[in-house]
Amino acid sequence: MKDLFSIKNKVAVITGASGVLGGSLAKSFIEAGAKVVALGRNQETLDARVKELTDLGGDALAVEANVMDIESLEAASVKIKEKYGSIDILLNIAGGNIPAATLSPEQSFFDMDMKGWAEVTDLNINGTVYPSYVFGKAMAEQGSGNIINISSMAAYSAITRVAGYSAAKSAITNFTQWLASDLALKFGDKIRVNAVAPGFFIGDQNRAILLNPDGSLTERSKKVMAKTPMQRFGEVEELNGVVQFLCSDAASFITGALIPVDGGFSAFSGV
Repeated sequence: MKDLFSIKNKVAVITGASGVLGGSLAKSFIEAGAKVVALGRNQETLDARVKELTDLGGDALAVEANVMDIESLEAASVKIKEKYGSIDILLNIAGGNIPAATLSPEQSFFDMDMKGWAEVTDLNINGTVYPSYVFGKAMAEQGSGNIINISSMAAYSAITRVAGYSAAKSAITNFTQWLASDLALKFGDKIRVNAVAPGFFIGDQNRAILLNPDGSLTERSKKVMAKTPMQRFGEVEELNGVVQFLCSDAASFITGALIPVDGGFSAFSGV
C-alpha cells in the first residue's frame, strides 16, 4: 500500500515554484522522495528555493523559464531531460489573480480594465496550456506522466469582482477534461491529467480582500465563512496530499477529474 501512493524518484516540474503554493508542493514532493525542477522567471529566487529543497536532502534543479514563452519552455525541457532523462510530473501552479482585473465593490463589469482582463486570462489559461503543450509532449514520447492543473471555486459558480480570473479557471477545468481525454485516447492510459480546485486560502494576492489590517474578517470573508461548513480558511499544506495522491499509482484510473479542497464550500448551499 505504501508503494501504491509513492512518487519516489519521479521527476516533477513545478511552475510557479518560487511562490507560496508552489514552494509548499515542492517541499512535500522532496520529502516524498521526488526529484523537483523549480521553474520560474527569476533565477535568483529559484536558486533560493532550490537551496531550501537541497538543504532538506533532496534532489532539486532550478530552471529559468517563462510559462508564457513556448521557446523558453522547450529549452527548459531539453535541459531537464539532459539532467534527469524523463519528465514524469507537471504541476501547473503559476497563475493567480491580478489587481488590474479585480473590480471594487462599487464597480460593474463595464468598469473592467480590459488590459487587466487580457493579462489575467492569458496568464491563467496559456500559462497552463503552454507548459502542458511542451512537457506533455515529453510524457507522450515516453508513454507515461501526470499533469496537475489548478482550478478554483470560481469555476463552480460566480464569485463577484473577479470575472477574468473566474473565466480563466473555468477554462482550466474544461481544458483539463479535454486534455485528459485526448492524451488517454491517443497515447494510452499511463498519461493522466487532473485538476485541483482550492477553496479559500489566505495568500499575498487576496490577503487585503479577505482580512482587515487588524486580522479580522472583511465583509467578503464573512460571506465565505457562511458558505464554508468547516468555518475556516485552508492551510496551503492541505493541498499537498491530494496532489501527491493524483500523481501516484493509487490514482491510476483517475483522469479528467476536478477535486475540490475547500472545506465543503462547493458542496454547501448556505442553508
